Amino acid sequence: MSDAPPDPLPTPSSEEVVHKRRPRYPGRNPRAFEHKYKELRSVQYPDAAAHIESRGKTLAGSHRPILVQEILGVLNPRPGERGVDCTLGHGGHALELLGRLRTDGAPGRLLGLDVDPLELPRAEARIRAAGHDADAFVAVPSNFAGLPAVLARMEWDGADVILADLGVSSMQIDNPERGFTYKSDGPLDLRLNPLRGVSAAEWLAGVRVNRLEAALREGADEPRATSLAAALATAREVTPFRRTCQLADWLRGWGDKADPKDEIERRVRRVFQALRIAVNDEYSALDTWLRGLPACLRPGGRVAVLTFHSGEDRRVKHAFRRGLEDGTYSEAPDEVLRPSPEEQRANPRSSSAKLRWARRAGETGK
Repeated sequence: MSDAPPDPLPTPSSEEVVHKRRPRYPGRNPRAFEHKYKELRSVQYPDAAAHIESRGKTLAGSHRPILVQEILGVLNPRPGERGVDCTLGHGGHALELLGRLRTDGAPGRLLGLDVDPLELPRAEARIRAAGHDADAFVAVPSNFAGLPAVLARMEWDGADVILADLGVSSMQIDNPERGFTYKSDGPLDLRLNPLRGVSAAEWLAGVRVNRLEAALREGADEPRATSLAAALATAREVTPFRRTCQLADWLRGWGDKADPKDEIERRVRRVFQALRIAVNDEYSALDTWLRGLPACLRPGGRVAVLTFHSGEDRRVKHAFRRGLEDGTYSEAPDEVLRPSPEEQRANPRSSSAKLRWARRAGETGK
């Protein structure tokens, strides 16, 4: 037996001794979207989503469908009927409609339209994961103003139920790269389809003052539209508005310094809303859709529209009222349905929603 000392234990390499630390939450005010919301990283923060929902908040990157039971009540989707969700969004309303149209194996079908090329495939994937194949659901990349053309391509003679939710989705609002929010800095974009048209920054840089004033008044009921439009036009010549927080900070500093803080924040929201409506030509699209809507409904068909501000609601109300007077619609109540206090507490983004509905004249199936 050898008296030589035993061989020493192998020394670990530097790679073996380095311990990988879990990425830490980057401070109280992280800048990056993926860092700002813990619920987007469920592996690291498995309890975050439940905690946020328990406080009545909407999870980042998700969307709670609004007035679901009320919509199902007025649309009354029946097994085997044809339906259209004109603004698919997250797909929450569509899943509820499909649950009625496809009950007990009935061959109902639903078309889902959306102009947003980023969110449409995600919504379709959620609906497919819920078990709805191409015989049940068809996703269509289209602005809802193009509904007549979509129905013609599908060789449908109309739909039995049609829904339009005119609000911006939470997925769009929460992502600062889309420019819909000023809570986190991002490019001043605001396009529902970021692949088409000009951004809000480009639009604001070149729009005439009188058109800007009209956009502020018609798109947001801005009480100081004249003076604010003039001030924005002057300011853009010195420093163009390119970022969301840049514009929001300028708006907070404009006007009477004695304005209450709540009113200042409402002004910021109004301007962003007006810019979004102008950049996406939303009123023109809504007017076009409302004109073509009766021809898209089968006799006895039902339509429901969710609006979120007075400019949208006025258009829908007047169109339904005219249709009721000329016999196009057999029902179109003046009363609007609103979220209950409980729903508003659970989902604060629902607070401004109004639901209107109408029924096409004629008997179903005739």
